[in-house]
Amino acid sequence: MLGELWGRASATQPPLSWETSLLFGRVALLVTWSPVGHRLVRHLVTLVHEAGHAAVAGLLGRRLSGIRLHSDTSGVTVSRGRPRGPGMVATLLAGYPAPALVGLVGAYLLGAGYAAAVLWALVLTCALVLLLVRNLYGLWVVLVLGVGVALLSWTAPAAVLSGTAYLVVWALLLAAPRAVVDLHRERRRGRRGGSDAEQLRRLTGLPAWLWTAAFGLVTVGALVAGARELVPVS
Repeated sequence: MLGELWGRASATQPPLSWETSLLFGRVALLVTWSPVGHRLVRHLVTLVHEAGHAAVAGLLGRRLSGIRLHSDTSGVTVSRGRPRGPGMVATLLAGYPAPALVGLVGAYLLGAGYAAAVLWALVLTCALVLLLVRNLYGLWVVLVLGVGVALLSWTAPAAVLSGTAYLVVWALLLAAPRAVVDLHRERRRGRRGGSDAEQLRRLTGLPAWLWTAAFGLVTVGALVAGARELVPVS
């Protein structure tokens, strides 16, 4: 079974034409920037956001205590280690760029014909996050997403897999800047709370707006680079 799973994950399909890819991009844009659609996509974005925090924290030797995903599409990752210093700064920095960078890597995989690998990588991410989830709602979100994508990847024909992978990648690339816009709006309304930008301000002394701008530059840059890969007109 593992051999068959690897065969499915490593199978290649021809990249979609730039016209078809652009069509999927337009659909993803409508979904990610509409109120109802954005709320659904935001669960995926939050999952990848928190996975980014967890991955960097683990790589830097911090002890992971758990991840919580909430019904309002927010999330939190708790790790133990030095409360200050480069490790904590890097952990906080990883969240907002994570969906954009994952989307960018996904765009390059799609360009190389590995649409199935994009979806199975998402299933693997869900499996790893499942080990760290510490609340019932988060468990439900990860299970529904992971099991749903796994079943689709196992049963759907190649054309459906490609289309789904393109939608997922476009959604990540487009929703990542939207998340930064939401962060900026919350700051302007005075709802700063314990956002990543505010925590970075307290740790580094640099203003929160500067960190928000940095998140915006990374996410927009990833969107531009990913779009050029997904829509290779020339």
